[in-house]
Amino acid sequence: MTQPSTERGQGAAADVDLPTQYRPADVEGRLYERWVSAGLFTADPERAPERPAFSIVIPPPNVTGSLHMGHALDHSIQDTLVRRRRMQGHAVAWVPGMDHAGIATQNVVERELGKEGLSRHDLGRADFVERVWQWKAESGGRILGQMRRLGDSVDWTREAFTMDDDRARAVRTIFKRLFDDGLIYRAERIINWCPRCLTALSDIEVEHEDVDGELVSIRYGSGEDEIVVATTRAETMLGDTAVAVHPDDARYAHLVGREIELPLTGRRIPVVADEHVDPAFGTGAVKVTPAHDPNDFEIGRRHSLPSLSVMDERGNVTAPGPFEGLDRFEARPAVVAALREQGRIVKEVRPYEHSVGHCQRCSTVVEPRVSLQWFVKVESLARAAGDAVRDGRVKIHPPEMASRYFEWVDNMHDWCISRQLWWGHRIPVWYGPEGEVACPGPDEEPPAGWTQDSDVLDTWFSSALWPFSTLGWPDETPDLKRFYPTSVLVTGYDILFFWVARMMMFGLYAMDGVQPFGTIALHGMVRDQFGKKMSKSFGNVIDPLDWIDAYGADATRFTLLRGANPGGDVPVAEEWAQGSRNFCNKLWNATRFALINGAHTRGAMPAELSTIDAWVLSRLHTVIAEVDAHLEAFDFAKACEALYHFAWDEVCDWYVELAKVQLADGRAEATRRVLGEVFDNLLRLLHPVVPFVTEELWTSLTGAETVVTAPWPAADPARRDGAAEELVGSLQRMVTEVRRFRADQGLKPGQRVAARIEWNGSALHRHEDGIRALLRLTEPEDGFSSTASLPVEDVKVHLDTAGVIDVAAERKRLEKDLAAARKEVDQARRKLGNEAFMAKAPEAVVAKNRDRLAQAESDIGRLEAQLAALPAG
Repeated sequence: MTQPSTERGQGAAADVDLPTQYRPADVEGRLYERWVSAGLFTADPERAPERPAFSIVIPPPNVTGSLHMGHALDHSIQDTLVRRRRMQGHAVAWVPGMDHAGIATQNVVERELGKEGLSRHDLGRADFVERVWQWKAESGGRILGQMRRLGDSVDWTREAFTMDDDRARAVRTIFKRLFDDGLIYRAERIINWCPRCLTALSDIEVEHEDVDGELVSIRYGSGEDEIVVATTRAETMLGDTAVAVHPDDARYAHLVGREIELPLTGRRIPVVADEHVDPAFGTGAVKVTPAHDPNDFEIGRRHSLPSLSVMDERGNVTAPGPFEGLDRFEARPAVVAALREQGRIVKEVRPYEHSVGHCQRCSTVVEPRVSLQWFVKVESLARAAGDAVRDGRVKIHPPEMASRYFEWVDNMHDWCISRQLWWGHRIPVWYGPEGEVACPGPDEEPPAGWTQDSDVLDTWFSSALWPFSTLGWPDETPDLKRFYPTSVLVTGYDILFFWVARMMMFGLYAMDGVQPFGTIALHGMVRDQFGKKMSKSFGNVIDPLDWIDAYGADATRFTLLRGANPGGDVPVAEEWAQGSRNFCNKLWNATRFALINGAHTRGAMPAELSTIDAWVLSRLHTVIAEVDAHLEAFDFAKACEALYHFAWDEVCDWYVELAKVQLADGRAEATRRVLGEVFDNLLRLLHPVVPFVTEELWTSLTGAETVVTAPWPAADPARRDGAAEELVGSLQRMVTEVRRFRADQGLKPGQRVAARIEWNGSALHRHEDGIRALLRLTEPEDGFSSTASLPVEDVKVHLDTAGVIDVAAERKRLEKDLAAARKEVDQARRKLGNEAFMAKAPEAVVAKNRDRLAQAESDIGRLEAQLAALPAG
């Protein structure tokens, strides 16, 4: 058992500095700044080399972002892990920072320029980039201050930014290595394109949503050459270069290899056979537009089809003819109208719901578009990323999520890394006057007079280096030696494919096969109390800062963590945050009670303990072991449930109440020591989850400087006391049953009732004072007359309820409930005795009726006992 370093509370009725009420706003900011100024979160890689290292890099939030519930959950999980490891004696490095968020940040600054009547082109590239840096300095990074409010114990001395000088050098270094190894290339490929942002987009920057569109069936060719295709984007037929059918589809076998007329264009296009086509879907024939559809692009490559672009970068039609210059959404109905005039429309379905990709930043419909872009060749990198999980170097938690990871890395396409933006890491490739290409390293000068590529790198390129670039790579730094690979990556399952896989690829490549983290701990999305995704359109978005203002950071964290089952989504509701606030208040009041009554942590535990004291210590060490096991398994919900019920139910509702009796007799000093021990350990167990209230309470209890670096509690099997747990369990059952009887009799919880107790040799008689205190039972006076008798736990409690309850009204109520219970028994028995019902009813229905019967029979016994206990009359 761990021993605190200092002592507090020498006797009864000690002076207590704690206010009577806990007000988070008076505590949180003060404590956080004290922690930071004391350097409690700062890790020194060269200090205490014998201590195990534990490191986490925070998923860098966007510089444009603010704290949302997803961040609050993610950071609360990380902080719980970090604070516990710090208390366990690890050398802990939790690295904070932000992502430059290329498109998002550029859009923000462009909107600011728009208010001045300017565009980025009015400023020019250099001045615009300088303007973005200015915006970052003045307005960006708001989320870092919000992380402080949540209580993130990050090492602020290590704060990084994906565009700072150190990260820029890392980006240039890995780009050069990949380029020289032939793993970066430039080619024309089809990519996601935003006609508003005028840039390529990564898959994660495209949000798909169902929209009502139209499905138009168009007849190509005529006579024997006739074939019908269906499309939701009629305007793209202007760029068709083939029609594809399945090789085994007998309906179109005669057409394969022949050319048919493409309406409105005057062109003839071939019919090709490709196994990608599903013969059972629609007509079994599909139009092929390689320049405007990713699947069609692949068909085009397989069959050497031309790729004909019919739209410019802004989504305007460029095909010569009557539709030239029209916006794509203007061209769509115009093309359909022209086809209808020619009798080419076979069928029109409106509305036709289908999934359409939208730009995450501006909500513009994304246009698949062939474009000259830079790519990372991922085949070998993705294979290595898959192998690292398969061979156990990296563990995914929960394990069932691994299949999703393999599905992604085993089928990964080459990664488009270029973006047509000005804000970001500019691609470090220069072009000579004769078309020469050079990629100088970070410490090399490009050839004089050559021109640098105008594109920038995908934001995910620099964030993929985060686990090692933040530790000083490409230099061999003490940080890198001490803290790489990082211990665990905590992130939502929704970016498992995008960010996590890319960190795995680059980490294994750059660090000679050493994985970037040992464990990937995945959590779900925060949803509302009904399990619905939070969305502004649904009106159910909750701002965590509102909760922090109203209920405190601890209550916000506890609410999120109490719902955080491994890999599962986390439902939240404001009343749950209120309940968490109440829990913090309960903890405050109970600890304050202990302090007022002289609880202390001085010296060793007494050799002789009462059964009550032995019981609470036994339960404490059971809970320590349970919480340890749950946290090691990343099961924060179960850890929080165990702590909640031990603190509220067992410590506050039982032990504190029983301790009041012991504090009034000769066992007071031992109980004061046990009270100190229990709250000392409980507050340390709770600290990683609710850091602020536990810091304030623990330092008041122990007199020590901080709980942040206090030893993590260790379970002591020697403190387990089965006999004490059995006896107190019997006491709890007795008290609970008598309380239920009192409530059934209409007695108020605080109402005192005279009682005589027949102990019948039960060991519970040694705790009569405590039992009477818990049950509000007074000693019987002369002339005591029992009006109700209750047998429970081998004990009989005789109560005098005369004048306390309306016997006639109570008898009438019980008889009514008894009649209902008997009716329920009769109905359940009839059903269970019906052969036809038993033969046809599902097992779940039969089981439900059996449960109803058992419950009703139990109710009958209870009600009959209550009626028998009522006084006559």
